Amino acid sequence: MLTQISKAEAALASFRKNRELLKEFTFGRQLQDLPDSSGRLHLTNNLIHQLVKTLVGHFRQQEAEKTADDHNRLAELDARMFEEFLISGAAIQHISRERRPGFREELTWVDNVSPANFFAYPLRDPRALDIEIIGMRHDWSLGEAIARLACGSRQAARELHQRLLMEAYDKTPGFERCLITEVWTREIVEVFRCHDRSQAKLMTISEQQLPEIARMNRAYKRTGKPKITVKMEMKTQWIGRFLTPSGFELDCRRAEHHPFAVKFYPLLDGEIHSFVAGLVDQQKFVNRLVNQVDNMMTTSAKGVLLFPEDELAENFSLEQVAERWSSFDGVIPYLPRLGSEGPKQVVTNPSDCGAYELLNIQMQFFDRISGISNALRGTSDGGNSAQLFDAQTRNSLAAIADTFAAFRDFQSARERLKA
Repeated sequence: MLTQISKAEAALASFRKNRELLKEFTFGRQLQDLPDSSGRLHLTNNLIHQLVKTLVGHFRQQEAEKTADDHNRLAELDARMFEEFLISGAAIQHISRERRPGFREELTWVDNVSPANFFAYPLRDPRALDIEIIGMRHDWSLGEAIARLACGSRQAARELHQRLLMEAYDKTPGFERCLITEVWTREIVEVFRCHDRSQAKLMTISEQQLPEIARMNRAYKRTGKPKITVKMEMKTQWIGRFLTPSGFELDCRRAEHHPFAVKFYPLLDGEIHSFVAGLVDQQKFVNRLVNQVDNMMTTSAKGVLLFPEDELAENFSLEQVAERWSSFDGVIPYLPRLGSEGPKQVVTNPSDCGAYELLNIQMQFFDRISGISNALRGTSDGGNSAQLFDAQTRNSLAAIADTFAAFRDFQSARERLKA
């Protein structure tokens, strides 16, 4: 089982590495791609985070009309999940039914899952129907692990305490932490569908129950009743295991479906390309132009004074020249020479190279590539009518409608698991 888990984790290794890069760019840590030989402070103009916040805000507006879930607080969970979906292209939630501390009864719980702790294989179907192994890493305290896995049994709690304490990665008394892997595997099992005509009843049984059906058929034959017909079928079943780092099985469960709602976008030929991924190259170019403009402004002459040393007046130093030159009413005496221009102030214009125009064009490209216009940001130019503003907003939302629709499909899958 540990070998299968390692294979599933390796299949998403490149995705997790790319996600870390996209997360860094989204939250402004974008300096790793800029040269560092000059020693100057590098500048970044984080446009990605602004776009992500804009889309999350529109998502919250769309979800505002939905009924809030009291204990799960789905409005907040989904907003953070949508933000993750924009950044990495992955939306993962874990659905469970249990009684948690502070609640008197069993409830259906929804928890966001970080892709950093998630694994699944294979993963090529956009509906995630081809998955054969799926799971996540849990970082639980010793008490939480026992509460979740002991199922109310004191004997099981004692055994779990002993085993988990042995394999805890942090054994600080009172703060023990355990790394537990929850893994679900899909298996095909034989089941037998039975039709009892005399009682008008359909039953699904396992192979171990076939002798009982044979006994009932013999009894029906003696009384003249029609026998129970049996038909073998192949059924998909999911088996969930909770494992320690050494592979010891703490618990085993069976269910009709695994407890994960999963959506990777767009998953074309198994590839994941998020909303933010399409903006990273543009962000790099914007940062490069911003730093080039800053470099030109830093290194260009801003009123520097060229003063010939051999024209200094007697008993007058360059320090005194600098002091009087910076004064608004200063007078600088000097000895002019034949053919010399004398002291000269130099000022250069750093805008002649076209970097400002390139930066302006690149900012326009950024809006076009992202599909988010100024109208969607609420910063449309003045003078436009309300009808035009609404049309611009609708057109901008249409450009990113696929992203919203994909996430709504994820929410629908989640609600089916909760039912």
